[in-house]
Order: sequence, then structure tokens, then C-alpha cells
Amino acid sequence: MEHQEHSISIWFFIGIELVLYGLLILGAGIYNLFVPPANPVVLYKLHSGIWWGAVLFIGGVIYCLKFKPKKKA
Repeated sequence: MEHQEHSISIWFFIGIELVLYGLLILGAGIYNLFVPPANPVVLYKLHSGIWWGAVLFIGGVIYCLKFKPKKKA
């Protein structure tokens, strides 16, 4: 009788974390787009929160798709 381990790659969980952080940062960036802060930082007009949130989100989706757990038939 063989015992097979079913393991999930740590990179899948890292992908989930990147998706969540990306959504949070992207949401904060979009909020700051419509409600500008009272004292904006020097490079506020570049909207780095939107860019980095999108990069993290897309990277997380790629990791989740690449390392998703496979079902055994």
C-alpha cells in the first residue's frame, strides 16, 4: 500500500498574499485618486499606489495560476 503526500506549494500561498496586498494597495491608491491627501508627498502625481498595487495583484494572479494545486484523478 503506497502512501502519497499531497502538498501545496508555498508559492501558491505567496501568490494569494500578493493578490491580497495588491488589492489593498490598489484600493488605497484609487481612494487617494478621488480624495487627495491634505499634505501630498513630492511624487504624488505619479500615483505609485495604483501602479504598485496593480503590479502586486497581477504578479499574485500569475503565481496562483502557475502553482495552483492539481487534482489527482
